[in-house]
Amino acid sequence: MRPVPDGDGGPPGPVDSDAVDTSVRSPAQRSRTFAGILVNTALANITTSYLWFALTFWVYLETRNVIATGVVGGAYMLLIALSSISFGTFVDRYRKLVVMRFAAVFTLVMFVLAGILYLLTPATAMADLTRPWLWAFALVVLIGAVVENMRNIALSTTVTILMEPDRRANANGLVGMVQGLMFIVTSVLSGLSIGLLGMGGTVVVAVALTAVALVHLLTLRMPEEVRAAATDAHGGFDLRGAFAAVLAVSGLFALILFSTFNNFIGGVYMALMDPYGLEMFPVEIWGAVFALGATGFIVGGALIGKFGLGSNPLRTMLLAVVAMGVLGAVFTLREWAWLYVLGIWLYLVLVPFVEAAEQTVIQRVVPLERQGRVFGFAMAFESAAAPITAFLIAPVAQVWIIPYARSAEGAAQLAPLLGEGTSRGIALVFLVAGIVMIAAALLAFLTPVYRRVSASYAQVAAEGGETAVTAPSSASSG
Repeated sequence: MRPVPDGDGGPPGPVDSDAVDTSVRSPAQRSRTFAGILVNTALANITTSYLWFALTFWVYLETRNVIATGVVGGAYMLLIALSSISFGTFVDRYRKLVVMRFAAVFTLVMFVLAGILYLLTPATAMADLTRPWLWAFALVVLIGAVVENMRNIALSTTVTILMEPDRRANANGLVGMVQGLMFIVTSVLSGLSIGLLGMGGTVVVAVALTAVALVHLLTLRMPEEVRAAATDAHGGFDLRGAFAAVLAVSGLFALILFSTFNNFIGGVYMALMDPYGLEMFPVEIWGAVFALGATGFIVGGALIGKFGLGSNPLRTMLLAVVAMGVLGAVFTLREWAWLYVLGIWLYLVLVPFVEAAEQTVIQRVVPLERQGRVFGFAMAFESAAAPITAFLIAPVAQVWIIPYARSAEGAAQLAPLLGEGTSRGIALVFLVAGIVMIAAALLAFLTPVYRRVSASYAQVAAEGGETAVTAPSSASSG
């Protein structure tokens, strides 16, 4: 069998068993290929987040307008949600490395355009919210950053192609480590970059790193995927196909809804964790503190990489959510810095378990030719959840809960449970959110959906674990 040119996945139909040939190389060789793709994606994600965080800091420093930063951040998450299904469609229709290279080239072009726009626009015009230049600059950076996320969907499908079924959970744990590294690096370096280099220098660094990632990506090969598998995906936004692919697996839609609900609760922490931390630490210290907490991502991912997720990843996910709820409820019961930092760290240790478990279940029970759309569908729902909650809870906390907690009557009523301090209102919100998270996870254990998805996963595993990748052809090449 020889590779065919990269291109469209072909007409609708069953999986093309010749499209994926896992007999091409040994498991060790495929693992090395995955490691190369993972490192490359890590560099691309870090670069994108570095520029995006820096843009947010710079917009506020230039305008001193909180609404401007809110619009920029909200637009980013909204575009992620709107574009994820389209990204998943293209991942299903084309070879995965082709998708990654397209995203890398597109992002590089956008960042170069952003640099040109910044260079040609006077500083006074760039800082004026009533003129289009700042918004145009932010939009170009935003589009480049959003398209780069297409690589993350493709990365999840390369786990299916390159890793043995019983090693996919471990590989997904390594993906969690990459996310942790991204948080640590961007938390520290973005602010330093704006302070030392300015926005122009920051764009230059981002362009250079994006170009390095692209050159490295062009050297990678994945002969296991000799061509895109035949798929029923069509067009550029196959919402109907994505929804049908999710519904084809009993209970999968409910799993995505549960993860979305979990992100709704996570939006509470997104909205209020920084204000709580900034009340407790100077701003110069808070970034370093959060970077320290983000090392929990790496530890959690490393634990999964070493030990996996057990025989039932869904059970592991729900247990992790219960533990996250407990941590979220107690890490601000008293206004103690060590308790807050430790709670953040332990919470972030558990986040990779939740994300890796969902990915592992999808990789096991969803056919490869539909995985891109399923991952895109899940990303669309889950990306939209946290910002919605953040937008809702922030004004409620600001207008009602925090003033109540700081009043003499409210402080006296909360003191026996939450102690004393300036942030008892936020602590009350965290406590309630944690209790809701615990209750939701415990109730999920009792649902028929939990039993159906667990049974489907166990059945596929018992049959050889290859719903996602069909039996390889005896021939091999390339």
